[in-house]
Amino acid sequence: MMDILVAGGGIGGLAAALASARAGHRVTVLERRDVFAELGAGIQLAPNAFHALDLLGVGDTVRARAVGVDELRLMDGVAERQLVWMPLTGRYRARFGNPYAVVHRSDLHRPLIDACRDAGVELRPDSRLVGYEQDAEAVRAVLSTGERLPGHALVGADGIRSTVRGQLLADGEPQVSGHTIYRSLVPMDEVPAEFRWNTVTLWAGPKWHFVHYPIGGGEFLNMAITRDDGAREAVAGIPVERRRVLEEFPGVGTVVRRLLELGRDWRSWVLCDRPPAATWTDGRVALLGDAAHPMLQYAAQGACQALEDAVALGGLLNRPDDVPQRLEKYAAARRERTAKAQWVAREMGRRLYHPEGEAARDRDAMLAALTEQQMYDTVQWLHGERDFAAAGTM
Repeated sequence: MMDILVAGGGIGGLAAALASARAGHRVTVLERRDVFAELGAGIQLAPNAFHALDLLGVGDTVRARAVGVDELRLMDGVAERQLVWMPLTGRYRARFGNPYAVVHRSDLHRPLIDACRDAGVELRPDSRLVGYEQDAEAVRAVLSTGERLPGHALVGADGIRSTVRGQLLADGEPQVSGHTIYRSLVPMDEVPAEFRWNTVTLWAGPKWHFVHYPIGGGEFLNMAITRDDGAREAVAGIPVERRRVLEEFPGVGTVVRRLLELGRDWRSWVLCDRPPAATWTDGRVALLGDAAHPMLQYAAQGACQALEDAVALGGLLNRPDDVPQRLEKYAAARRERTAKAQWVAREMGRRLYHPEGEAARDRDAMLAALTEQQMYDTVQWLHGERDFAAAGTM
């Protein structure tokens, strides 16, 4: 049995804690905020996420809270015509073994918290990590209070602006994408019946796109609209007036306009990511999730890849005498896949969601030529992955 320290109480941190506890270790999660809570609204979970959640023992709980959607749709946001759609029932579920579903972030976060508590994980809010120290025998998490908490390993799951990463890599601030996203939740009973689609629908326009889908058991419509506006300052969760959101997107089609007009309590973020990192470990310290491989939202894989990380890590941490080697084995197993997901996320934003003019026409022609089978083949490497736990045993 080892003492595992996890910095960060978000989805990745809790999943890592749960995987480690299920492997028989004592685990402490250090959360800088005074409560364990997940910010944000909707999140998409592909089958690879559910495979990881099943291995963590919370798959059924999350499925019960999720909305299994029927298809992914990509629409022309100006001409209001369908460009391509990928069915997510029938042959898709038979091939990938799990649904493609959408949830409120809290409907993923809460089952992980409950499972961690049931597994004996110590959850410590108001415990801000400011650095770490280590020697051949142990690592110590240094808190803002001056407390030094010892353990056999420290997992940095503390997000895109990770303190652990800052010490481990010293690679500065995240890369600002120049894309601003506005998010809102609307009660479904306020949404016209003709727009209550059980789909993830994305409307693509020149340098903007809009996505919406049901969450909260179908009680809410999650809406997010993004503009490639060249933003250079990273902001997160800033309240925005409804009027400003409508003014930012004058060229949208009628359906998008009607949905945007339903929005309330809009908040904005400027999207950031980082290039893939060649190093994730430092002795008894390793990065996980957004601390290791933050990615843009366009592949809907940020949380999915963090869950995969957690399963892989939990399967490898089983001997205290070779922790550095096992952490490096974990990183080696995960780096190539997550780097590809980071690159794909960027390319999807550039080539699928925001092109204009000739580039948009080329996209339309490429998508129109795809068969259902070809679409499934294209996402096989991502949605169909089940081997992230193969290196160890949960």
